[in-house]
Amino acid sequence: MGKKDRDKLQGESGFQSYYSQLYGQRWSGLYQALLKESEPVAWQTEPGRPAYYLDSASIRAAVSLPLDGAASLLDLCAAPGGKTLVISSLMEEDACLLSNERSRERLSRLHRVADQHMGESVRRRVTISGRDGATLCRNPANAFDRILLDAPCSSERHVLASPRHLEQWSPARIKTLAVTQWALLSSAYRMLNPGGYLVYATCALSPDENDKVVERLEGKFPDVELVRELPPVPAAVTRFCSAPLPTPEVTERGFSVVYDTAAAIFRVMENEYFHRGEEDNSDAVERFLRCDLLIMDDLGTELTTAFVQSALYRIINTRLTAGKSTVISTNLSPD
Repeated sequence: MGKKDRDKLQGESGFQSYYSQLYGQRWSGLYQALLKESEPVAWQTEPGRPAYYLDSASIRAAVSLPLDGAASLLDLCAAPGGKTLVISSLMEEDACLLSNERSRERLSRLHRVADQHMGESVRRRVTISGRDGATLCRNPANAFDRILLDAPCSSERHVLASPRHLEQWSPARIKTLAVTQWALLSSAYRMLNPGGYLVYATCALSPDENDKVVERLEGKFPDVELVRELPPVPAAVTRFCSAPLPTPEVTERGFSVVYDTAAAIFRVMENEYFHRGEEDNSDAVERFLRCDLLIMDDLGTELTTAFVQSALYRIINTRLTAGKSTVISTNLSPD
């Protein structure tokens, strides 16, 4: 989809068209998942304190920040406060956390959440501020071992839940938010101590708000080093939360694994080559060719056609040249 075509998109039909182009065959399943009601998960900081309810994905984002050996921590866009509760519950006993929120209304809620749900000993080590995160880096004293940036984003789930926001939706909102996200991420990175860790998280699906923002950081700061694998969920999480946490799908800025049957892979490649169907399959084909690990299952009788043989050669040759790993299971005999 060209830039002019994207700029014309608006409202529900534009929303559907935009994300269908992005995700191809996957969009139907993603769309249905977005329509499902979220099931909040209880997080209890200590016995006697009321539980705080938040989405399990929010907990997963917060616990992705490795806390071992970290003395100074920052939750840059902290309201309403759930991730601050998670981090403060798990941080080391001598660590201190700065929870920042620019919005005055949301800042008041952040104060209430911290005061109601944190134990006194933890609350004394949590400072709450109401500064603009994009300019927080101007103070040289703001330096941290660990930073969580859960950035303001499109949040497609919330757009779909609001007829008014869905009617007003356009790609322009994504562009505007990407500018804000870049300002926050570049500020956060400037405040990161050497050897520190920064987690950038959104609840948006558009690459413009995710990988492309991270790519821009890599271009601006040559010393950025991406962590290829998320740390395991800390065992201590079970003291505060009993619900299972979601398994993340890592994008191209991390280690990506694609699994599919040989028949499904070749069908997508055939549709892309012969321009069949209404969906653009080029992005799906690129994922097969560029992911770090491709697992092709049940390769067998599909090999009878010349196109499939050519497609298989294309996959293997492209991935070998790029140094990418491929696992193929087959029901064919060595003969």
